[in-house]
Amino acid sequence: MGATTRAVTLEGLDIRHLRALLAVVRHGTFASAAQALGFTQSAVSQQIASLERLVGERLFDRPGGPRPVTLTAAGRMVLRHAERIIEQVGVFERDLSGHKTGAVGRIEVGVFQSVAVKVLPAVVGRLRRETQADVRPHESNNDPETIRRVESGELDLCFTASPVSLSPGFQAIEVVSDPFVVVAPAGSGLPEVVPMRSLADVPLIGQPVSDTCQIRISSGLIDGGVSPDYVFRTNDNAALQSMVREGMGLAVMPLLGVDIGDPKIEVRPMDPPITPRTIGLVLPVEPSPIVRRFTEIAIEVCREAVESVTTASAL
Repeated sequence: MGATTRAVTLEGLDIRHLRALLAVVRHGTFASAAQALGFTQSAVSQQIASLERLVGERLFDRPGGPRPVTLTAAGRMVLRHAERIIEQVGVFERDLSGHKTGAVGRIEVGVFQSVAVKVLPAVVGRLRRETQADVRPHESNNDPETIRRVESGELDLCFTASPVSLSPGFQAIEVVSDPFVVVAPAGSGLPEVVPMRSLADVPLIGQPVSDTCQIRISSGLIDGGVSPDYVFRTNDNAALQSMVREGMGLAVMPLLGVDIGDPKIEVRPMDPPITPRTIGLVLPVEPSPIVRRFTEIAIEVCREAVESVTTASAL
């Protein structure tokens, strides 16, 4: 029977062992390696001896004196692995440093349509000028489902447009109030302030019944005595506004969802108004540094976006 080969285990391997090995190879002698590492020669010798005990073989042929040491066959094999390990440790150290400072990281963020169009591009642009963040947006108009994904860890944070109830360990930050407005074709002859009850007599363009904002709009109209007559529904704000522009009907929309620069529409406030939606953020109580910075920038951009749209529409 042949001899049984004992399995080699590397329990007890230390990064310092590998760094000592690389230093000896690069500098040729234990004395030069020690000087480069800032250690004593005996300390480097001990690191190499410990590594040789773990491997179970000599790693260097030591000619003695000032002559350079040379790697054995086992030493060359260990060197190949040591170089890869040290390189990966360097990547780990850089990533960890970036994580702690908020300079790098991946962010999975839940967004709804108007935020995806009017807010997210500016947030991503500012964040990338500061960091190496990898932002991955996930669009949905269903706030409860998106919040569930944050609480389950699928998303790092999300934008919301409705009041929320959260599990322990999560927080909701109210960012900005976004009013609901009537959108009509240009030249519609609507008064400067549209009486809500007048919407009972006109066809309306709306979003799907399950949409978070649409639920709020429909409830607000019904509470105001209006039974809305929806002739078309779409979850695309641009398509909705196009139908209004072509005279299919009026729409009630959150102001941030309206393309104010469209010359073929008019935007009017209502009386009484539907309670504005509050755009907010849901995230862990203790977010990572990169998520914390995303949140700070998102708050600034959201407020600037609503302010600019409000000014442009002269509401």
